[in-house]
Amino acid sequence: MKIFWGLSDEDYQKFLNQMFAGVPKNFSGRLLEIPVGTGVFSLPLYKNFHDAEIFCVDYSKEMLAVAKERARKINLSNVFFQRGDVASLPYPNENFDLILSINGLHVFPDKNSAYGETFRALKRGGIFCGCMYVVGQNFRTDFFVRNFCDRFSFFTPPHETLDSLEDRLKKIYARVEITNVKSFAGFVCRK
Repeated sequence: MKIFWGLSDEDYQKFLNQMFAGVPKNFSGRLLEIPVGTGVFSLPLYKNFHDAEIFCVDYSKEMLAVAKERARKINLSNVFFQRGDVASLPYPNENFDLILSINGLHVFPDKNSAYGETFRALKRGGIFCGCMYVVGQNFRTDFFVRNFCDRFSFFTPPHETLDSLEDRLKKIYARVEITNVKSFAGFVCRK
């Protein structure tokens, strides 16, 4: 985290805080996490959401398998896993109270569909939140992303800047808050 992302220990704690800034402490509705990845950040948090229904989607079978095993080990019974593509979510309109995307938007190849589908699946008054890589905040990180993450298809350009992310989200959502820790933007949007 220090070398490639330029995060000090203090920055890393701020990054973790901005990741979940839009998630109420005692959340009890329907939550969609896209992508769940391995669930390393989110699954421990879900242990506190006893009255929630949580749906975790990822395109990668391998990551989904790791997340399922992690959930099993911590006895999560209200979390459901499904393989899927954010560009075509398998859920009806206005189905979720909260949609969380941790480090996902910079990975998705069809970003327009990702933003559109998350908006479509979110209830009116619902929250879309999370964090993502943004270009232009740290030369070393941008170099690493361009020459490693993009080159080996871990990330998919083009990447948002802080300004382009804020502009895009403000065109869609009624209320938008953007935060920033080095090369990571946090966002909390209200539909």
